[in-house]
Amino acid sequence: MKTIIIGGGFTGIQLAKRLINEKNDVVLIDNDEETARHASNRLDCSVIQADGNNLQVLEDAGIDKADALVCVTDSDEVNMITCSLVDAVYPKLLKIARVRNYSYYLNTSTVNTKHADTFSGSHRPIYGIDFMVHPDVEAANAIVEAVRNGAVSDVLTFDNSDFELIRLTVGENSKVDGQKLQNIRSLTDKVFLIAYVESDGKASLPSGSTVLHKGDSIGLLTKQENVSALFTLFGFDVKEIKKIALVGADRIGINVAEQMIQTKKQSFFARLFGTKSSFWNAKDLLITDSDENLCKQASERFPEASVFCADAMDEGFIQEENLNQFDLVICATHNYEKNMVLAAYLESIGVTRTISLVSSSAYSNIARKLGVDVPVPLRDSVVDSIMSHLRGKTVKEIHSITNGEHEVVEYVLSPASYLTGKTLKEISDPGSFLVLLIQSAGSKDYQIPTGNTVFSAGDHLILVTQAKETKRVLEAFNGERQG
Repeated sequence: MKTIIIGGGFTGIQLAKRLINEKNDVVLIDNDEETARHASNRLDCSVIQADGNNLQVLEDAGIDKADALVCVTDSDEVNMITCSLVDAVYPKLLKIARVRNYSYYLNTSTVNTKHADTFSGSHRPIYGIDFMVHPDVEAANAIVEAVRNGAVSDVLTFDNSDFELIRLTVGENSKVDGQKLQNIRSLTDKVFLIAYVESDGKASLPSGSTVLHKGDSIGLLTKQENVSALFTLFGFDVKEIKKIALVGADRIGINVAEQMIQTKKQSFFARLFGTKSSFWNAKDLLITDSDENLCKQASERFPEASVFCADAMDEGFIQEENLNQFDLVICATHNYEKNMVLAAYLESIGVTRTISLVSSSAYSNIARKLGVDVPVPLRDSVVDSIMSHLRGKTVKEIHSITNGEHEVVEYVLSPASYLTGKTLKEISDPGSFLVLLIQSAGSKDYQIPTGNTVFSAGDHLILVTQAKETKRVLEAFNGERQG
């Protein structure tokens, strides 16, 4: 696949790295000399210093042979205009634009929703943009998903599935400490699968002989109904979240609050503790920000919530509002270092769980070591979203895990794939990938496959791969049958 990326900032560099690691043909364009030089020194791809919104530059870069154009410059207007310009000449090319102006994103979403019939079929998308990605929206969605799932750690849910992939740490008094995975199954009748293991700073895809130790972080795949029992087995303690404090009332914070209060999706705790509540009451939500205008807007939008114009780092405010007694504090300002420090401090004085918005996955590991339960990397959320759109029709979604070393891929098996008719044990490649779940064509239920599971066209697979192996694995899965 050939991809042209306009913009050599953090997102452009990270996106290019992931595409290059998968052996894709990448061209990166940026008009700043220093940025282009920096990108050229870090990337094994063609880097061009020029204006990316110049059609001649794009044609010299080979856009006529490209599969996708991704515009991630600091200018929303440049990103949108570039996509519109290219769409006029190359309408079949996939075009993705990052925008930071929420009005652009909201207006486009509104038009697409209200006029879905008009913008379907052969009609070109608005501005010629196939997918518009907004960083704040992606980050807010990730935070809300973490809240819904109890802020126990990173949790992945899958559409139309009762299974969840939960990151948890093996407890000190757990029965599994020192046990091989193949022996752990005898300790419980609950169905589960360990998707990955992080031990001593290294992440890997496990086998039956992998030994778990206290302090190891694991990816636990199981049905929602089994979570409570398995948490006990692995020595992982969790408490119900009722009182929530949200630090930050800008776009991300407001989006988070709105989704939490209005969502009708059943929460992790409703499932875990058998409660009927499926969303949080605004009366149990405290919102704070140091910006008076943002606080006024938040107060008007959420009249039942407690809104304070204050610095959450102020010891006096923390004591006055008893923040240390809250079940969850979400630090969602754009001051990422402040988020980490505040979350770590609040947890050290009694807060049960914390979520912190951080700039990238490089800071996620630091945040966890400081004591933050769930770090949400803003920039990586954007890269993940873009990568999902670039994977093609057979790939429905992709999630980066273990600080980017592994990926969870949702994949639909094509009729031409050589996998059809084969069993899992025939195609297994230990260390490169694990098939976590399979939804057979025509079935409504997901199952954890066994070695004798047979693949058929139309099967929906969820697999975890080494990030550097994802492209090779998917190409192998897409390989045509012989004869």
